[in-house]
Amino acid sequence: MLKAICSKKNLSENLYYEYIRDIIESDEFIKLKDITHHRVTTRYQHCLNVSYHNYVICRKLGLDAVSAARAGLLHDLFYYNRKEYNKSDKVMSHSRFHSLIALDNAIKLTQINDRERDIIENHMWPVTKKRPKYKESYIIVVVDKYCAVLEVCLPKLKKLARFCKKRN
Repeated sequence: MLKAICSKKNLSENLYYEYIRDIIESDEFIKLKDITHHRVTTRYQHCLNVSYHNYVICRKLGLDAVSAARAGLLHDLFYYNRKEYNKSDKVMSHSRFHSLIALDNAIKLTQINDRERDIIENHMWPVTKKRPKYKESYIIVVVDKYCAVLEVCLPKLKKLARFCKKRN
């Protein structure tokens, strides 16, 4: 079952899936399943989490939910190890640079529109200097951080709950 964090829906049986099918079923995107992200999940799952929550929020606000979903899936489309990149002699930090790599990879993978480009390129704002143009771009800035916090904290909270339950 394809699920986003804090969602009980099977996303492959949802209209959302039709908007992202070409990306999520591509070999290039599937490679993200093998890359650890935020120490506790995969980059594939993180991108899915961000994509789905971005889609839901933008849909509820009457914004371009399709572009939000697609760009959310593509926002971290890079294949290198972040820690090794930071140890190298690169001029730009990973936080500033990876959105440009993701954008380049996204363009190679699928057609993207101007809104999707802006969402991917500026999802790390204000770390990146360029200010987002679209509301959807500002939303992903928050959704990306929200999902990262959930991905890191939920497993620890579940572990704590099990520990407390054993003590009682």
